[in-house]
Amino acid sequence: MQKKELKEILNAALSAGADFAEIFIEQKESTVISCEDSKIEKINTGIDYGMGIRVIADESTSYVHSNDVSLNNGIQMAKLAGTVAQEHRSKATVQEFQMPGASQQPTVVQRPEQVAFDDKIALLKVADAEARALNEAIQQVSVSYSDVTQKVLIANSDGICVEDERVRVRFACNSIARKADQIQTGFSSMGGTCGFELFEEKSAAQLGRESAERAMTLLEAVPCPTGKMTVIIGSEAGGTMVHEACGHGLEGDLVQKGLSAYAGKLGQQVASEKITVVDDATIAGKYGSYAYDDEGNPGQKTVLIENGVLVQYMNDLQTARRTGAACTGNGRRESYREKPLTRMSNTYIAPGNDSVEDMIASVEYGLYVKRMGGGQVNSLNGDYVFDVAEGYLIEHGQITKAVRGATLAGNGPESLRNVEMVGNDLGYAIGTCGKNGQSAPVADAQPTLKIHGLTVGGTGSSQ
Repeated sequence: MQKKELKEILNAALSAGADFAEIFIEQKESTVISCEDSKIEKINTGIDYGMGIRVIADESTSYVHSNDVSLNNGIQMAKLAGTVAQEHRSKATVQEFQMPGASQQPTVVQRPEQVAFDDKIALLKVADAEARALNEAIQQVSVSYSDVTQKVLIANSDGICVEDERVRVRFACNSIARKADQIQTGFSSMGGTCGFELFEEKSAAQLGRESAERAMTLLEAVPCPTGKMTVIIGSEAGGTMVHEACGHGLEGDLVQKGLSAYAGKLGQQVASEKITVVDDATIAGKYGSYAYDDEGNPGQKTVLIENGVLVQYMNDLQTARRTGAACTGNGRRESYREKPLTRMSNTYIAPGNDSVEDMIASVEYGLYVKRMGGGQVNSLNGDYVFDVAEGYLIEHGQITKAVRGATLAGNGPESLRNVEMVGNDLGYAIGTCGKNGQSAPVADAQPTLKIHGLTVGGTGSSQ
């Protein structure tokens, strides 16, 4: 669509007296392949194409979408969305278009659409075979591959007009091990804003073997004891703690609605002085990276908590407008069918100065969490319960027996205040973040953390 046509649609959206209008046009090409029980079960490919128009009048928002991106339909959609203005009579006009410079433009070395289907399928079969070869106890293996190429055009009445392309690849393997009446699952995944070069980082065989090894480890594990204890969360656990127990509470929309434990605490000490939390969409190749967010603002590196002090919230255009704060480039949406929300990108706790060896040696008795699982968080008060996917006891400064059935329960802000040591390492995990019925690709990361006084749940005897 030409700039002249974009302006015509935006003017139609503002004609009833709205403050702001925006067009989001998307073309998304995707491939999903899955392998179950050594057989290719599903190959899905498709193209999704459409346009969404958002109109804001004061605090009222209207959103209309369609898979018809013609000029005539766009004008009709704009007029329909513009009815949100009704009694509102703004004199807003469409500003001259400018393309804000991005801090980074992701590079794709090997485009996924240029890789033959047979080569993609071969990767799934390699991972499946490698997982099964580890041990005869591995009885079921599921492998999945996906790639997405998303092209967007974003224009708004404030003068933003950008085009962007996002390419993402993801690969995952799930292994199930059985011994007598015990069944355990191991999972491993990787992904990035990149092309097929993702597999230079880790091979499909390595990923399949990892998932099987984790299942076998849990098969031989003992029930986890319960009680309050010191917990070391390793860098391989990814950033579940920072994403769930902290990150969502720093999203501007939740803060403004009073649904965050961090609301009204700018400038206050909310974590240990050893803790710095960052959201950074500009890290090359990470799963949550982007040059521009879904409102056309450049992706940014935003320090949220610095040395334990809350210094910034994440904001999209609308939350920034409400408070006069800076937009941090965190407006994201699942597709053209949805309006943007304030969302994380790549969120991490910055590395510290402590060695992992010293951290483990300092614990007389506790739990070492190597891999985190899922969980639940109450963003209003920060309370959480997380599953531990892979954990080990620490006894007399040594990692000893593997445990199963472990959970961590606590409060996000309190846990961050109770961090005693921060490792000099950093490990990433990928995920799909859900919010208000929408999902978005993200990455989370943390160094190894030593936290005292966490409540550990399990099926073993208390200590």
